Amino acid sequence: MTPVHTIDVVVIGGGQAGLAAGFHLRRLGVGYVILDAQPSAGGAWQHAWESLHLFSPATYSSLPGMTMSHQLGETYPDAQHVVDYLADYERRYGLPVHRPVHVLGVHRDGPLLRVDADSGTWQARAVVSATGTWSRPFIPAVPGREVFQGRQLHTVNYGSSEDFTEQHVVVVGGGNSGAQIAADLTAHADVTWATQRPPRFLADNIDGRALFEAATARRRALETGAADTGGVASLGDIVAVPPVRAARDAGLLKASPMFARLAADGPVWQDGSAVRADAVIWCTGFRPALSHLAPLALRGHRGHIPTTGTRATAEPRLHLLGYGDWTGPASATLIGVGRPARDAAREIAELLDSR
Repeated sequence: MTPVHTIDVVVIGGGQAGLAAGFHLRRLGVGYVILDAQPSAGGAWQHAWESLHLFSPATYSSLPGMTMSHQLGETYPDAQHVVDYLADYERRYGLPVHRPVHVLGVHRDGPLLRVDADSGTWQARAVVSATGTWSRPFIPAVPGREVFQGRQLHTVNYGSSEDFTEQHVVVVGGGNSGAQIAADLTAHADVTWATQRPPRFLADNIDGRALFEAATARRRALETGAADTGGVASLGDIVAVPPVRAARDAGLLKASPMFARLAADGPVWQDGSAVRADAVIWCTGFRPALSHLAPLALRGHRGHIPTTGTRATAEPRLHLLGYGDWTGPASATLIGVGRPARDAAREIAELLDSR
C-alpha cells in the first residue's frame, strides 16, 4: 500500500530555491518537507559543465542565513564550490530533504493539496514548487535539425571543450551560456558563434553584484509605482567574466548572425553561405519545469502560471519560486531567491493561521 503522509507544506525541489524556502519556513515554525528528484545535494549545479564559474563573488552568491565561503584562488567560485555550499547549507539547518523523490502530480483534494510521488503520497495545506528549469532545455524549431548529420546537444549536455578537440563547433545563443561555452571551446576547437542579434556585453567592471542591485532597483520602482528602470536587461545580456573577456579581446569570440537552416553537413545562412560543422551546441535557454502542476490546470500565457508575487493567482495554496522574474526579481539566482522565498513563507504561514 502506498504510504500517505500529512504535513503543513510540501516543497517540491531541493535546489537553491527549495532550500531558501525551507530556511524561511523553518524560522516561522511551519512543518514542511522538501522532495528532491536529484540523488544528492546541489540542485542543477551538479550537472554544470566543467569550466562554469559564477559571475559574482562568493559573498554575493549566498542563500539567507549562511554566507558562501571564499574559494581559494578564485574570485568567482566554480560549480563544485556551489554544490558543496548547498550541501553544507542543508546540513547546517537540518533541512528535511527526501531524495531521490520524483513528484508525479499535484491535485486538489478538498481542503488539502495531494502530492503524488513515486515514494508515496503527501497531503499538504500548501505547496511550494521550486523545480527550476534545468530539466526542460529548449531548442528552437530551426529547419533542417532532423537532417544534420553531426552531433547536436544543449547546454545541459555540454561537459568539456576537450570533447571537441580539432572539431568545428557551432554555438547558438547570445546569452551568458552561449558566450561562456563558445569562449571555453576556443581552446580546443574551431568555433562559429551564431546569435539572433549582435551580442550585448556588459561593461567589464560589472558582475553579479551590479546585476542584483539593478534587479532590486527595478523591484522597488515597480512596488512604488515609479517608472520601470529596465532592470538587468537594460545593462546588457552577457557578463564579461574573465574567460569570456579574454576570448573576446583575443578576437576569438566574434558573433555571426543566426543561420536560416541546417543542412546535412552544417548551417546555411540566408544569403546561401555555409560552413561545415561537426557539432551544434544549442545554448538557447530553458522552460519552467511545471508538468507536475498540470492536474491543477493553472497555465496561462506562454505556459506560465499567473502569479501574484510568488502565489498562484488561481490557487492560493500554491507558491512558485525561482523560475525567473515572474516569480520574483532575480529569483533564479542564489542571492536573489532569498527575498521571494521569505515572502512566500510568510504568506503561507498567514494562510495556515487563518485556517
